[in-house]
Order: sequence, then C-alpha cells, then structure tokens
Amino acid sequence: MITKLPWRLIIYQFSRSHQFLPLRSFSNQQNPASAQQSSYMRLTQSFYRAIKERGSIPIAQKLHGQLISSGLDFSVFLQNHLLNMYFNCGLINDAFRVFAEMGFRNVVTYNTMISGLGSMGRIRDAKELFDEMPDKDSISWNSMMSGYFRNGKPEEALGVFISLIRDFTSFTNLLSFSCAMKACGALGYIKLAFQLHGLVEKINFGNDTSIETSIMDMYIKCDAASYAELVFLRIPNPNLFCFNSMIYGYSKFYGVGKALNMFNQMPERDSVSWNTMISILSRRGFGVPTLTMFVEMWTQGFRPNSKTYACVLSTCATFCYLEWGTHLHARIVRTESIIDVYVGNGLIDMYAKCGNLEFARRAFNSLTEHNSVTWTSLIGGVAQCGLEGEALVLFNQMRKVPVALDEFTLTTVLKVCSFPNNISVGKQLHALTIKAGMDSFVSVGNALIKMYSKCGDCQEANYAFEMMSVSNIISWTSMITAFSQVGDVEKAQACFDEMLGRNVITWNSMISMYLQHGFWERGLKFYLQMQKECIIPDDATFATLISGCADLAMLKLGTQIIAQAEKFGFGSDVSVANSVITMYSKCGQIENARKVFDSISMKDLVSWNSMMSGYAQNGQGRIVIEIFQNMLKMGYTPDSISYVSLLSGCSYSGLVTEGKHYFESMTKDYGILPAHEHFACMVDLLGRAGLLEQAKDLIDEMPFKPNADVWGALLGACKIHCNPKLAELAVRNLLELNVDKSGSYMLLAHVYSECGKLEGVANVRKLMREKRIQMNPSCSWIEVNNRVHIFTVDEANHPQINDIYAILDDIHNKIEDTRSCCAVSSTGFQWPWLLTVNQLQIASKFSGKQTQEPSKQLPSIATSRRSDGLKYYDVVEGKGPVAEKGSTVQVHFDCIYRAITAPYEFKVGAPPGKERKQEFVDKPNGLFSTQAGPKPPAAMYSVTEGMKVGGKAGYGQKGMNEIPPGSTFELNIELLQVLPPEEK
Repeated sequence: MITKLPWRLIIYQFSRSHQFLPLRSFSNQQNPASAQQSSYMRLTQSFYRAIKERGSIPIAQKLHGQLISSGLDFSVFLQNHLLNMYFNCGLINDAFRVFAEMGFRNVVTYNTMISGLGSMGRIRDAKELFDEMPDKDSISWNSMMSGYFRNGKPEEALGVFISLIRDFTSFTNLLSFSCAMKACGALGYIKLAFQLHGLVEKINFGNDTSIETSIMDMYIKCDAASYAELVFLRIPNPNLFCFNSMIYGYSKFYGVGKALNMFNQMPERDSVSWNTMISILSRRGFGVPTLTMFVEMWTQGFRPNSKTYACVLSTCATFCYLEWGTHLHARIVRTESIIDVYVGNGLIDMYAKCGNLEFARRAFNSLTEHNSVTWTSLIGGVAQCGLEGEALVLFNQMRKVPVALDEFTLTTVLKVCSFPNNISVGKQLHALTIKAGMDSFVSVGNALIKMYSKCGDCQEANYAFEMMSVSNIISWTSMITAFSQVGDVEKAQACFDEMLGRNVITWNSMISMYLQHGFWERGLKFYLQMQKECIIPDDATFATLISGCADLAMLKLGTQIIAQAEKFGFGSDVSVANSVITMYSKCGQIENARKVFDSISMKDLVSWNSMMSGYAQNGQGRIVIEIFQNMLKMGYTPDSISYVSLLSGCSYSGLVTEGKHYFESMTKDYGILPAHEHFACMVDLLGRAGLLEQAKDLIDEMPFKPNADVWGALLGACKIHCNPKLAELAVRNLLELNVDKSGSYMLLAHVYSECGKLEGVANVRKLMREKRIQMNPSCSWIEVNNRVHIFTVDEANHPQINDIYAILDDIHNKIEDTRSCCAVSSTGFQWPWLLTVNQLQIASKFSGKQTQEPSKQLPSIATSRRSDGLKYYDVVEGKGPVAEKGSTVQVHFDCIYRAITAPYEFKVGAPPGKERKQEFVDKPNGLFSTQAGPKPPAAMYSVTEGMKVGGKAGYGQKGMNEIPPGSTFELNIELLQVLPPEEK
C-alpha cells in the first residue's frame, strides 16, 4: 500500500487540475503491467469529463460498472465522484445505494451527499446526514446553508450560520458570510444586515471585494440602496460584479434613468452587464429601448446567450412585437447550432402571446426536449389568448407524458381557473395539489389564494391561506388584496396588523386599498406611517398616491406628493410620470400634463395612453389622433387601452369618419378584438352625431351581450336627439343588468322632458314612487389646507356646519337686498353670484371662511357625481331675484373641464334657441372672454315665471359636452344679473 500511494496522489493532483496530457505521460512512465494504475487514470479522466459535460444516465451507469470491474470500487476518491455524477443525473436512489455500500466515508463524501440532496430538494435528508457527521469542515456548513437557501428556507440557513459562529472548532470563511448575507437579503432583515456588516468588518473581511459585493447585494435586497451605494463608493477599484449589482439596485429604487447612467459610466462591460440592462428595460416595460440595447450589444461584439435571447423574446411577447420576434427567431437559427430548451420556451411564449398559436405549436414541436417549462409556456400563452378550455386540454395532455409536474405549471393552470366559470376545475386542481404533496409550496398556495379571491370566494381564499404550512409576504399581501376586492377593509387591516416582515409592497397594497374605497385620509396616514417605520417608498408608492389624488381632484396635495417623489429620486421614473400625467389631465391641467409627457426621456406605452386619455377627457380629439400617429411612428404597438382613448377622443370631438376608421383598423391592422369599452365608445360617437339607428345596429351586431356602458351611451344619445323609443329599450336593458335604478329612471325622465312629453315624465316619477326608488344623493368636496371636506345635500354632520350656514344665509340676504343691482362698472362686476348646487355653495363658503382671502369671485369647486355621466345643470328654485316672464338672465358659464368660458343671456320662458352670446369686452379681472363656445345648457330654459333663481341646480345626463363617469371638473355658473322685461 505504501508503494501505491505516491502514484495515486500524483494522479489525483493531475486530475484535479484537468491536466490529462501530463497524466497520460506519467502513466507511460509506470509499469505497463500495472493494469490497476491504468484503470485508475482512465476512470479519473472519464469521471471528470462526464461531470464537466453533465453526463447522461447511461454514461453514469457505465462508469459505475467499470469502477466495479476494475476492482477500484474501494477508492473513496472515485466513489465520491460517482456520487457527484449520480446527483447530476438526478439519480438520488442510486446515490444513496453507493453511499450505503461505501466501507469508508470521509468529509468529502458527506459534503457531496449534503450538497446533492440540497440541490434535489431533499433538505431533510441532508440535515440528517449533516447532524450525523463525525467531523465538519467549512464546506459542510456552507453546503447546508446553501441547501436551505436554495429550497426557500433562508431563516433555517441563518440558523445554520449562527450555529457555525458558536462552533469554535469550525472555520468561518468568506463563502459562509456570503451565504448568510444572501439569506438575510431574502428575508429583508435590515437590522441583521447591519450586524453582519459589522461582524465582517470586525474580523477584517470587510476589504475583500467578494464580501463587499455580497454586502451591496444584501443592502439592495433589504431595500437600503443608500447603504449599498456607500459600500460601492468606498471600493477603490470596483469590479464588474459591483457595477452590475449597483445597476440593478439603482433600477429598483431610483428608476431606469439612474441605472442607465451607471451603465454608461462603466469603464468596461461584460455580457452580464448587457444582460442586466436588457433585463431591467424588459421588466420595466420599455419595449423599443430593450430592442435597441440588444442591437447595440450585438454591434459592439458581445455575443448574446440564452438569457439575452430569453429577455428579448419576453419583450417581444409583452408588446406583441411579432415581426421583431420572427426576425430574432431567424437570427437564432442562423447563429446557434442548437436551440436549447430555454430559448425554445421563449419562442413559444412569444408566438403564443402575439396571438400566433400556429407558430407557437410549430416551435413546440420543433424542440427535441420538452420540459415542464415548455409545456407551461404553451399553456400560459394559449390561456392569455382567451382559450382557457384549450389550455386545460393541454394540461391534461401534459399529464399523460413523462414530465414532472412542478409548482410553476400548477400556478399557471390555477391562473386559468381564476374565472367564476372555471372555479370547479380550480377546486379539482386544489385537490390535485394536496394529493401530489405540492400544497406545501408557497407559490402554489399563493396561486390558490389569488384564484379564489378573483372568483369572489374570499372564504375559500382564507381557508387556503390558513392551510399553508409556510407563508411569505406575497401570501399576506394576496389576502389583503382579497379582502380589499370584496370591500372588507377591516379584515384587510387586521391581516396587515397580524403579519410580520412587512415590505414596501404590503404598505402599497394598504394605501391603494384605502384610496380605492374612498378612505383617502387613512391612505395618506399609512404613507406617513411607513416612513416612520423606515420603509422607503418606491415608485409604486408615489404612483398610487398620485393616482389617488387624480381620482379626488386634489391638485394641491398631488403637487406636494410629486415634490416628495422628486426628493426620493423618482421624479424621472416613468410609472410616476404616467400618474402625474393622469392627475394633471383629470384636474384640467392638460398643458402641465403635456409638459410632463414631453419631459419623459424613455416613454412606455402607458405614457402614450395616458396622454391620449388626457386629451380625450379634455375634448381635444384631433390632438389625440396626432399623438396616436406619433406613437406609431416611434415604433410602439397600440393595445386595447390605446384604442379606448383614441375612440373616446373621436367621440368627444364628433369625428365620426375617423372613429369608424380606427374602430376597423384595430382588428385589421393589430388583431385587437373590440371589447365592451370599444363598442361603448362607438355607440357614443354615433349617438352624439345623431346616427341612432347605426348605433342600435352596432349593438345588435356585437359578438357578446352589451353591458351597462353600451346601453348608457345609447340612452345619453336618445336624450340629445329626443328618441324615447330607443331610450325605453336602453332603460329596460339597464334594469336587467341591475344598474343603478334611480339613475336609469331619471335619465329616461329627462329624455321625455327634452322631447316635451310631460306625461311620460310624470309616469316615470310615479313609477319611481310606487317602487320606492330614491335618488342617490350627490356629494362634492373641496380641499382646504391639505384636508378634504365632503358635503352632501342638506349637510348637517360637518363640525363647522353652523358657521357655514350662517355665512351662506348672510350671502343670500345680500342677494335679496341687491337683487339685480349687479351692474357693470369701470372696475368690473361688483359681485358675481354663484349659480350652482346647494352643497357646492356650502363648500365655497367654507373655503372662503378657512382661507380668509377676500375675493370678488367665489372659488371654483371640484365636484364629482356617481352617475352614468354629467351634462346639464338645471336651474332650481332658490333665494335669488324673481324671474319674471320676459326677463333676461345674464349668465357666465365657465366649465374648466371642457375649457368653455363665455357669457350668455336668455329670456325667461322663451323656447330654446333664443339665447344670444353677449359681446362683453375683456375686463381686467378676467371674468369674461370673447372666446367662442357652445350654447349654454339647454336645461337652463326650465327657469319659469315667478321662480327665484340663484338656488341649486340638478344634473342632466349624457350628451354634448359630456363629462364621463368618475371624472372631476371645475364649474362656475355665475348669475350676473336679472333684467326686468322690456317695456312695450
């Protein structure tokens, strides 16, 4: 044995360094009769070659046979290699058999088993072997930590690290700290991150570049990018890994712009740098920049790998760049000898999401290997095309072939079942997950929660959550979302209070929930509280807050939040900028919205859609078309939302020909099938133009049942053009859909009123009384000193209501005293009286009381109405001057939403059409403008003889100058004066 040991050691050293030529030369110098030495050398070479090439199962079994036949099965060195190769081939049972038959086991044997079992998900078996090891080295501890981390158990990995620190017989190396930092980052434990950082500095590991990169990565994952940046800046010569980590960190916390700046500042780049930047652009939804970056990478001599192709194909799939994806497919075929399964999966996903299922199936059939990801890509793509039934058929076919069912496939199929009509199949899949023992996977449990919550079954979602053995932040956040969807705010709050380890996504979910349900004050308090708890807001936080301000027309508060976003470095983030565009548009600040849009350096599709929607809401259809054409020139592919904004713009501006053209082109040119919202826009467009029969024919030709938006659009058109027959049809269908009955009946009553059929109006109101249908009260609000005060009709609950009514009564008394003394003087009008709804008057007086700013004009009021749409304002009995028959009412009508501002006058008791626009000269106070505008609301002619004007006004319905549902606007109807009848 002593004479044999040296040559074995020499062979071992040569083989470890893969120096096979010196190994063969050394073998030739030995005794040629020594067959055992030759076999040892040959087997060593074969093992290393097989392990390096990830040898197949037959090769592993063949080498095992050679090991036994050559009599070298006693060699621990070769047996350890055999164990390693069996694990590489996934043959766990064979590895266990070899391990059991080994007469002698060393530390390497145990380490190989622990590492292999951990990589195969058998972490419990690995822990048992780890505990029975007689001696452990640093590799043993690191393998155990790595196994726990790879199997989604970072807390257990940290537990092993703590035991390692306490075990003074073992040596803690750099890899140990690196693994512990990965686990800490996965958990987001910022305090532990500080402790680990301090520990490595204490034992003088802090200056090692690999440790510094691990610290940076840990801080980034703990949402502490500022600390990661400090570590990065202190490194004298940061390597490529440091730069790549900071690019990712900047993109996560400061937006794509700062990440791109870091990328451009890199002294040199590698393929990982390019892949990181391409991946960031792809994930953030930058379609064209992603493709541009890919082309630049190629032209600078960097060869794309599977990850690069997968990212670019994913971008093509997301934005439906079918032509680009086809060209990329051709390039891959030309440059790559073999299309691996990862690129093949990307091709299948791209073709399926682009709607070309035939090419997706061809790509699927062309692959020599089908793994679970391949099947999942095809199933997911087919489901995304709306073919849920075919997706389930493919899943059944997958079950019949020898492909292991994994958690990703199950989560994809569970998403297919996230519709009420597929809930029975979803419950069967739930049973399958329990039977297959996969209900313990966190991702599967989360998918079950989301499936049940989207189907409206919050009870089953809660049951699936409670049955999860391990839950993560996504699980808790999904339950919060489930409770939020059914409006159970209190349970969502209780769930939030109970959970541990909240991150910024959880806080964002709570803020979004409160804003969506009208609890804006709670939402803002959550924003302040999250900062107190050292949770740094991200781009989604500011996008959510700004969107909430947009819905509430809180322009002042929204401006402050925009300043906060700038302070945190998210001012240039595209998602935040998109929310700012929406807020300015809804608040009537379309010019500011356009400035923000033009300032975005890397626009995405949402940016274009937001700008088009803003112009559409502000009634500028021609500009909407102009922006749409510019978007196409820039290479962006429109989606269904783009066409909703485009058709809405055509509708508001009366562009019938253009609207018809774009409605046809969306399917013809881009394969976008019209949905309910597209048909509603077209019905509204045709109805506004008086083409009611065409609108009715379009509804009859719809491939699915019309919803409330479609029938509501037709009903609004019937009011404009006095068509009670179609109005009755629309109301009947609206009532069948359980739409707000009071609103539907009142719209029908207005149609009868516009057509002069007073008997029909009386019948509708009588029917409402018989069925005890009450009108939903309207409300309005005003923002004063960063607080929103809400007022309803006959408001009595406001804490300062007595003071408000006192001021209001005082103003009404002044109206009674002055009557029509509001004459024009050299300095302008002495006092413009506000002619608007009662609760808006209250809000106006409250605002004036709070600000204590003297003004000749009462402040403008932002108002919203939960109805089918807003149009006219009817003058109702008030406390102002008496409207005698033949008297002239002079009104200044100012609607900031539609940019209408012009003075009018009309005769009391005169039929519509007798109004005339006054040619007032512009005054220094800016009250009047000679700008041409539409006629004043026709419903103003409901002012009758003997009626006191200056009171409240009522809402009308859809029609010309319509304000869409949910929109906010500022409206002033100012009563200038009431002139008595001219003496004959």
